[in-house]
Amino acid sequence: MSTTRRTFLRSAVAAAGAALIDPTEVALFGTSRGSRASPVRLGVASYSLRNLPLDRAIDAVKALGTRYVNLKSFHMPYELTPQEIAATRRTIESAGLQIVGGGTITFEHDTDDGVRKYFDYAKASGMPLIVATSHPDVLPRIERFAKQYDIRVAIHNHGPEDQHFPSPYDVLARVRSMDPRMGLCIDMGHTVRTGTDVVRAIADAGTRLLDMHAKDLRDLRDEKTQCIVGQGAMPIAAIFRQLGAMQYAGCVNLEYEIEPDNPLPGMQQSFAFMRGVLAGIG
Repeated sequence: MSTTRRTFLRSAVAAAGAALIDPTEVALFGTSRGSRASPVRLGVASYSLRNLPLDRAIDAVKALGTRYVNLKSFHMPYELTPQEIAATRRTIESAGLQIVGGGTITFEHDTDDGVRKYFDYAKASGMPLIVATSHPDVLPRIERFAKQYDIRVAIHNHGPEDQHFPSPYDVLARVRSMDPRMGLCIDMGHTVRTGTDVVRAIADAGTRLLDMHAKDLRDLRDEKTQCIVGQGAMPIAAIFRQLGAMQYAGCVNLEYEIEPDNPLPGMQQSFAFMRGVLAGIG
C-alpha cells in the first residue's frame, strides 16, 4: 500500500468517528443528530497527562469527548488527607467526569496495613477498580481486601521486563480461581511486545478482563516506537471486534506515554482513529 493511500485510509477512518459517540458523552458534551452508541467505552488513563496539573488534565479529558478517566497518583496523590481527597474528587466529578479506576498502583508489602492503605485511598477517591501490580505472593491478601471493600482489582501486565506478569496469561494463571473481583488489565503495547496474540489473549481472559490500556507501536516488539493510535501496527479493529463480540463492559483507556508535555494533539488523533474504527465495524 502506498504512503498516500495509507494516509487517505487513516484519515477516512478518523473522520468516520464523528458518527459514533457514547451516549453518556451526548449528555455531557452534546452531539449531532444521528450519532449512535459505541460498543466500547473509550476513556483516558491520566498517566497520559502526567505533566499537566489537575485542572488542565480535566480540560484535556473533556476535549477528547469522553467522561471516563482512570486516575494516576499524579492527579490524586496518595499523600493527600481524606479532606483533600474528597475535595479533589468533587473537582473531578463536578467537571462531569467519571472516575472509572485508579492506577497503576503497586502493592509493595504483603501486610494488611500495606494493602489496606491503597484500598482506603481507592474507596475515598471513588474508584470502583484498582489497576495494580504486585508480587504474586501478595495476591491472596489483595483478594481478601477486594472482597471486603467490593473493589475490583485488575492486575496489569508490563511486558518482557516484568519479572512476574509480562503477559496477560501470566496474570490469568494466578487469578482464574480467585474471586470474580480479581482480574486483568491488558495493556496492548506490553502484550504484543511479549509476542502474545493480543486478540486471542482478550478472548481467553473473558470475564476476567476488567480494564484495558490502549496504545500503538510501529514495531510491535519495540516500546520505543510508540506512536499515535492508527499510525502503527496494532490490530485495533480486530481488538475492538473481539471486545464487542464478548460484550466487554469495562473501559479501553488510552495510555499515551509519548509527548508528555503536549500530549493532547496526539491523543485527539488517537481518539478520532479509534472512534472511526468503531464506527466502521459497527
